[in-house]
Amino acid sequence: MYWLVAVIMIAGALGSALSGSFWVLIGFRFLLGVGVGGDYPVSAVMVSEYANRKDRGKLVGMVFGTQALGLIIGPLIALALLGSGASNDTAWRVLLALGAVPAAAVIYLRCRMPESPRYRAQVAGRADRPHPRAGLRDFLTSRRWLITLAGTAGCWFLLDYAYYGNTISTPQILSLISPHASTMTKIALQLAIFVVAAVPGYALAIARLDRMGHRRLQLTGFAVMALCFLVIAAVPGMTTAVVPFLLVYGVSYFFTEFGPNMTTFVLPSELYPTAMRTTGHGISAGIGKLGAFIGVFLFPVLNSSLGLRGTLLLTAVISGLGFALTLVLPEPAGRSLDEITAEPTATATDTRPQPVTRQAPAA
Repeated sequence: MYWLVAVIMIAGALGSALSGSFWVLIGFRFLLGVGVGGDYPVSAVMVSEYANRKDRGKLVGMVFGTQALGLIIGPLIALALLGSGASNDTAWRVLLALGAVPAAAVIYLRCRMPESPRYRAQVAGRADRPHPRAGLRDFLTSRRWLITLAGTAGCWFLLDYAYYGNTISTPQILSLISPHASTMTKIALQLAIFVVAAVPGYALAIARLDRMGHRRLQLTGFAVMALCFLVIAAVPGMTTAVVPFLLVYGVSYFFTEFGPNMTTFVLPSELYPTAMRTTGHGISAGIGKLGAFIGVFLFPVLNSSLGLRGTLLLTAVISGLGFALTLVLPEPAGRSLDEITAEPTATATDTRPQPVTRQAPAA
């Protein structure tokens, strides 16, 4: 699957760039989405199953954190193209075509990468003691895994709704800063906001995940997001005062990255047994992106009926629900994957990362 999703992403990116009509573009963007959607669980679980208990969160987080690199390089290339006099038509086609480059660069390595030791052990065990493969039914018929799935998928859904409700406010920020800004100016401002507010959040999350605890970091992020959205919604004049708005918006953006935007990717790669791990992560990611889809399309509707303050008040409530739902999940930091999946659900009450003992590491 690892090299197959890369092939799909290459085809989707190149097809998008060469599209001759709107609906052809939509079709290739859908294909690209299939590839990206497949890459989420495979990348996370591949690293998780190879990693050790001491820094598993950091290693899986680094996989997710590289998207920050793309979110910086993309706007820089856009600014370079527009600054050199390229037309808008040329610029968007080049940008979409460049999406094929990262996938093409790693496809050879992915083809040669062996399956994880845990997967191979599972296949060998199935040969000795045949039993059916785990599927969706296993999640729906097991109380423990259904609760875990509700936690990982539900939190990702709520995060992506709130996150895209947050980032969709960027035009509002730009109109406050520079109502008549050009396309290049808007791109530069968006890049500056991301570099100042989001990139440090990515970096600090990677550095502190395993020490602070994956579940605790998610709780912290959701709590601060809810508080920031509540302040913007409840304090009169916040949506028209540039500096206060930017400060609160920046804090919410930072704690989105230093919190659930990172941990919702990491946690599903740890909390399920090997036979269910990629499926659990894939379902969680898919439901999460459903939240993003709803957030993107619902935000303008809510904004027109409730106003920006009312819409962000709802987003504060959504973030609060994410905090509450996180409480059903156990803390995996400092534990081997075997320990995590063998523990009873009662461990969900423990928020502390466990110390790493000096024993032989789990396979």
